[in-house]
Amino acid sequence: MTAQQDLRSSPDTADVVPRETGAPPGPGMPAQWWRSAVIYQIYPRSFHDSTGDGVGDLPGITARLGALQELGVDAIWLSPFMTSPQKDAGYDVADYCDVDPIFGTLADFDALLERAHGFGIRVIVDLVPNHSSDQHLWFQQALAAAPGSPERARYIFREGRGEQGEQPPNNWQSIFGGPAWTRITETDGTPGQWYLHLFDSSQPDFDWSQEEVKEEFRRILRFWLDRGVDGFRVDVAHGLVKDQDFPDYTPDVDAASMGGEETPAPYFEQTAVHEIYRDWRLVLEEYPGDRALCGEAWVSSVAKAALWVRPDEMHQTFNFQYLETPWEAEQLRGVIDDSLYAFNAVGAPSTWVLSNHDVVRHATRLSLTGENPQGTGIGPAHPGLPDRETGLARARAATALMLALPGSAYIYQGEELGLDEVHDLPDAARQDPTWFRTAGERFGRDGCRVPLPWAGEAENFGFSSGGTPWLPQPERWEDLSRDVQRADPDSTLSLYRRMLALRAEHDLGLGEVRWLPGAEDAVLMFSNQDLTVLANTGTKPVALPAGHQVLLATAPLAGSQVPADCTVWLQRHAG
Repeated sequence: MTAQQDLRSSPDTADVVPRETGAPPGPGMPAQWWRSAVIYQIYPRSFHDSTGDGVGDLPGITARLGALQELGVDAIWLSPFMTSPQKDAGYDVADYCDVDPIFGTLADFDALLERAHGFGIRVIVDLVPNHSSDQHLWFQQALAAAPGSPERARYIFREGRGEQGEQPPNNWQSIFGGPAWTRITETDGTPGQWYLHLFDSSQPDFDWSQEEVKEEFRRILRFWLDRGVDGFRVDVAHGLVKDQDFPDYTPDVDAASMGGEETPAPYFEQTAVHEIYRDWRLVLEEYPGDRALCGEAWVSSVAKAALWVRPDEMHQTFNFQYLETPWEAEQLRGVIDDSLYAFNAVGAPSTWVLSNHDVVRHATRLSLTGENPQGTGIGPAHPGLPDRETGLARARAATALMLALPGSAYIYQGEELGLDEVHDLPDAARQDPTWFRTAGERFGRDGCRVPLPWAGEAENFGFSSGGTPWLPQPERWEDLSRDVQRADPDSTLSLYRRMLALRAEHDLGLGEVRWLPGAEDAVLMFSNQDLTVLANTGTKPVALPAGHQVLLATAPLAGSQVPADCTVWLQRHAG
């Protein structure tokens, strides 16, 4: 039992996790939207292709927004669509204030934003401040300039070690595999300095100790805020600032890790990073309409994650501890308690997430028995691959648990269809830099990025007409397509629609968790607002609590028995 749990525990009363402690809305005014929103992540190149080139685009998103309104989400988060050579699927940005032609134009973005707002859906855009593309004008100027020049100072250039500078400045390894330093050739043809890239060599890291870099990103923030965006998801939010001594460092975990070690790497979680987000918060507060920042901060505990959402910093940060928790009652209760306690303590909402564009889809991941480090991916021979029926049952149950919790929840495109990880992609189809930088040792993230199936009997399942999808879709997805599931009241899509409608109707996002006594070891049981939630993570059926009406179940019930891998939402009978 954690210290937080002990403070709230009593042998004969329910445990109470208090409501978020931020300033409450005034009379008749809605709560700040980001405190309870369900936010749907769109990976643009895999959502819908309107042009027939095999890559999704902004007009394709606009055309399909009605499906998201029907689903019941409050906001969408768009993974990068800015100008990019696409070495890392858009996370290598060459121009932060324009749209890559593969996705459309700025006019297309404006049309998407207007359409989304017309549906009552807010729009969050992805911002990548740790690094740019090597095709960015600034980096090209740096290559053409001399060591020690203002142009080089925008990035992290250092002299090499060894007699001729032939060795990297330190031993840091790239998250994508291989060294984190690349040596350039100077304009006179001689071997030159080394530049840092925590990810691919085509993604040089900015030097955030430079005021010019800070001012440039203020400009970028205002560019998109002026167009009307509702917020930003900040990529690698824990990694912008590096230890200026650049010491050698060998991680305790796999070098592919995005962070999360007890003792932070010298390139993650540096104290000065928080000053950057305090500055950004002031920029957002120049604008009306409750604009929000959400950080991708891979840290070792929810207590550390809460440092990113103190009152003068970000509004949200992803709860990766929750994402990484196995489908096991005791561990889930622990991370839920710790999350609510830590985020409440700084007046921020808890966030909950199970899948995104960087991790194995939870319809597969929750049933894996083999090791699965973040970002590594899985392939055809991965040990412990589950049967899809078990994986889907756990995914449905886990999502129902997540959406019953107070705070804000994130849904990754396709999880509402119950899509599994495409672990069996042909080697020749893979495109993730991790696959190439590790010579195929790590499969990378392509398996969770395969284009969506919209129509089971259509060409390319309705994703693209005439073009070959940029990643091949598996034939098994035909029965998971949106049109097939829309007509089936028992489908995963129909389940998501019911969950989101009930979550909104009962205002679960602004409620509180009260753990209920009497649950078996493998069961989580709590109330939120006027609902009771029971999640069975065990292998045997358990009895429903008496005096309740079932509003929702993620699997068929056998009378009053809740089967394994099932979550139910219940309401107490009146009287």
